[in-house]
This record gives sequence, structure tokens and C-alpha cells, in this order.
Amino acid sequence: MKIVILDRATLGADINIDIFKEFGELVSYDKTNANETKQRVKDADIVITNKVVLRKEQIDDSAIKLICITATGTDNVDLEYAKSNNIEVKNVADYSTSSVVQVAFAMIFYFVQKLNYYKTFIEAGKWEKAPAFTNLHEIFFELDNKRVGVIGLGDIGANLAKKAEAFDCEVVYYSTSGKNNNSTYKRVELDELLETSDIISIHSPLNDNTRNLLKYENMKKIKEGAILLNLGRGGIINEDDLAKIIDEKEIYCGIDVFAKEPVESTNALLKVKNKDRLLLTPHIGWGSSEARNRLMKKVAQNIKDFLDK
Repeated sequence: MKIVILDRATLGADINIDIFKEFGELVSYDKTNANETKQRVKDADIVITNKVVLRKEQIDDSAIKLICITATGTDNVDLEYAKSNNIEVKNVADYSTSSVVQVAFAMIFYFVQKLNYYKTFIEAGKWEKAPAFTNLHEIFFELDNKRVGVIGLGDIGANLAKKAEAFDCEVVYYSTSGKNNNSTYKRVELDELLETSDIISIHSPLNDNTRNLLKYENMKKIKEGAILLNLGRGGIINEDDLAKIIDEKEIYCGIDVFAKEPVESTNALLKVKNKDRLLLTPHIGWGSSEARNRLMKKVAQNIKDFLDK
């Protein structure tokens, strides 16, 4: 049994992949370019991929029996072609909820508490020369009684909602599928959520219902001073429109996912004038040490379940 990992570097250098050696020969590549994929998977029985694309062109005429995706999303694999060729595809869900929500709250506090400003104020020696014992130049707020609007109330969105309640926030949500009727929280339409929420956090998948869900016309409705977070999928927010909005009105945005990753130098978000209103992170939400170790165990279990059939 030959197991091939196509993009081991995406899993982090601190993660031990020896767990897969019990299933057979393990071959690991830190990175696989598109023109290398077909040759690398040709004689593999099991392929493990995070973001490397596996379409008909890459998996045709191969020995692959199982594709394991080290993520929840499956859009990098041609599921129909795999099924028609008796190749099983397994993803992993429910491993990164706490990690994503923690990063979301880190972004919230980054904007709410203005700690970066006050840290710099002291380090630059300005406090020593200040006329008062304190500095309240950058106004910060309490989370109590703020309205948090969650777009996509799946496992991650519901976990964020629960933790927001612990800070005495009011939670509302918008169902991107139109099918979620969670009785714990008030369901509202998208425009109402954007117009009334102090914090907006996106935790939905990217599909036909959510692509460019937030664009210039409806983002104009976001409250002045509100915080907008995207830890769902790139493409849900139109990035060009968001860049324009940030320079037109006072909203604060934490973005962890992008339409094209890694982000390109031409991305409009890198060119906004009001950079203090924008916090960009390189798709780290899923990646706490605990989450990635859970991920490896769940992938190993997927392989074991497949082999035990």
C-alpha cells in the first residue's frame, strides 16, 4: 500500500505524519505543482491532499483507491469523476471549530480594544512625555449588549454565537441556504443583519448562494464603526468592493480567506488607504496546533475505516 502526501508543508512543520506509516509505504512532498501531480499520484493507492487539485487529468489512468482531503472543503477534487472510477473521497469535518472561532475573537479584540495603538504609544516613548497618567486617544468599547450577526450558522458559526453570548452579546444570524431555522437565535434577512450588527462574522461555504454575497451595494448598509470578519471562504466578499468601502466609510475588517491564495500583489485589499481598518491574515483560522493534530488523527481514521471494509 503506497500513500502519497502532495502538500505536506500546508500541515505545518510541527505536525508528525508518522501516523500514516502503519498503513504502508509513505511518500511525502512538501509542495506539488500542477504539472507534477499526475506523475506523483500515478502509482499511489492513497493520496492525501490539502489544496492540490485532483481532476480527471490528474487522476485518470492511476492506481488511486482513496483520496483523503486534509480539510472540510472538497472543491479541489473532481468528485463525480472519482465516483465513476470507484475512487473513494473522504474529507474531515469538525476539527477546526475552536481554532477558527478563537481567531475570529482575536480579530474582534484587535479592533475593539485598540491594543496595537497603545502598545506603540508606550514603545515610542510617548507616554513618558504625556501630560496625564493615561491615554484615551483611541476610543475602545465593551462587547456587552453589542449585536453579533453570524452569516452561516453551521458548527463554527454556532460556536462563535455561543461564545459571543458569554460576552453578553445579542446574536442574530442569516441562513445562506435558507434552510437553517435555529430556534436559539433570531434569524434575519441579510440586509437587516448588515444594517444592525456591530460585529458581522462569516462562516459559510462558498457556493452559488454565497459567491459575492457581500458586494458594494449591500456593504454600503453596514453600520459605521462595525467590524466585518470573513473566516468562511474567499469569494464570499467581493474584495474589490470591500477595498472601496473601507476607504469610504469607517468599518473595520478582519479577512483570513481570499479568492486567490496566496494573496496576489494586485489584490485591491493590499492597496487600501485606511490600513488601520484592515487586518489580513494568511488563512490561519483552521490551524491551531490542536486542530491540526485532530485533523491528522481523523485522516488516519478515514484510511483505517477504508482499509477495514
